[in-house]
Amino acid sequence: MGWIGLALLLLSLALMLGSGWPTYAVLLGVSALGAALGLAVGAFDAAVLGSLPARVLGLLEHDLLQALALYALVGALLNQLALGGTLYAGLQRLLGGMAPRAAPELAGLALGTLLAPMNGSVGASLLALARSADAQWAAQGLAPARRAAGIALASTLGVIVPPSLVLLLLGDAMMRAHTEGLNIARQRALPLATADIRIVNTQDVLQAALVPGALLLLGWLAITLWRTRKRPPGPAPRDAWAAGQRWTLVLVPSLISALLVLVALGRVRAVEAAATAALALLAWGVVSRRLGWRLLWRVLDDAMALTGALFALLLAATSLTLLLRAYGSDALVGEAMLALQGHPGAALAMVMAVMLGCAFVLDAFELIFLVVPVVMPPLLAQVGDAAWVAALVLLVLQAGFLLPPFGYAVVLARAQVLPRPSLRPLVLALLPYLAWCAVVAGVVVGWPQCTRWLRSAPATVPAAVNSEQEVERLMREMSQPRP
Repeated sequence: MGWIGLALLLLSLALMLGSGWPTYAVLLGVSALGAALGLAVGAFDAAVLGSLPARVLGLLEHDLLQALALYALVGALLNQLALGGTLYAGLQRLLGGMAPRAAPELAGLALGTLLAPMNGSVGASLLALARSADAQWAAQGLAPARRAAGIALASTLGVIVPPSLVLLLLGDAMMRAHTEGLNIARQRALPLATADIRIVNTQDVLQAALVPGALLLLGWLAITLWRTRKRPPGPAPRDAWAAGQRWTLVLVPSLISALLVLVALGRVRAVEAAATAALALLAWGVVSRRLGWRLLWRVLDDAMALTGALFALLLAATSLTLLLRAYGSDALVGEAMLALQGHPGAALAMVMAVMLGCAFVLDAFELIFLVVPVVMPPLLAQVGDAAWVAALVLLVLQAGFLLPPFGYAVVLARAQVLPRPSLRPLVLALLPYLAWCAVVAGVVVGWPQCTRWLRSAPATVPAAVNSEQEVERLMREMSQPRP
């Protein structure tokens, strides 16, 4: 009865796209419907549903969820303290001396690079960037299509720039999927069953994304410079630097950049970096006298709302994936993909096509919680390098969010910009950036080594170790800090 589970999944996607209801409410409602139907037709026993509390508690005990709440707090502080607007103005002023024609859009991309990894979802990043940059872009005469494209592009940088919350959650999901995939390989006696492959961890995914993320960002900056080469330079600012603006421009990006680098290199855990950033922003808000009791209450309210929404989404997605397994839908998908045994490239292309299509209607968190557990294990039973696959997933998600007319970031960005840009100029504005995203994805497919340069842990488990010291060294290498 695997087709019933797939029908429930399609029903969930249709309701999320057409109803406007909260995603977690749709998933919980469909899960309740599917559970009642399954019990009525005898598809599974009620004992299967009794395992749901244990699965949820197991997820809640994971220390990654501590980082989730702290990331939400950091994002709320960045938004409520209006640091985005201050940083954008300072970055534009700084870049205006080096590239006056491209300074507004370069400042937007730079702001997205700094804030999007700490802001949580693509939607939250997009709203923050729209508040920070759109009014100033409109005042400087940028066309609505260019403004919408700039907001959409900058907001998706949190998908690929480490160590974003998207990356951390994907790393954890890939670890679970990789474990299941290797178990499938052993049960089916697939070629990977005889390989001593180490289970991927979050740190592997972070480090695999560094080079593709750097290539993507550098290419987008170069495209922006090239496209603005004939634009008349804007007027140079005549007012003096506002009090504290220089220090904000130096300290805040330095702190965020240092924490991003330390987490990406494995020197600190994501939860530690998020806690440090939250304390630093709280201290800055108190010292600068921007953070009063009322604003602090709004910060905590926003952080709790985002944390609650993500936890509700996690609970709802866990419920639906349990039903899919109970119906045997995961086995049905697995059989379809394992029919491509001997053609791992075709299986990889199939999964990437599914991820691209789902990116039109789902945010990154929904994809990670709902789609990755279903389609990734049978793929990783055939493809050994899970971190390389994760880097490709990130690039595909980023492209999917930006594909007009239904890309998630494109739809949200068009709604934020007034007057609403028409589709044709928006497509032309996004086309070079999408083309470069495709080029980077092609580089990652054709040259997997670019995702392995900075990985500090071994990809395989040695056949034997000869001393206690060697065992300890191996365990340290294999247990990179994982949020």
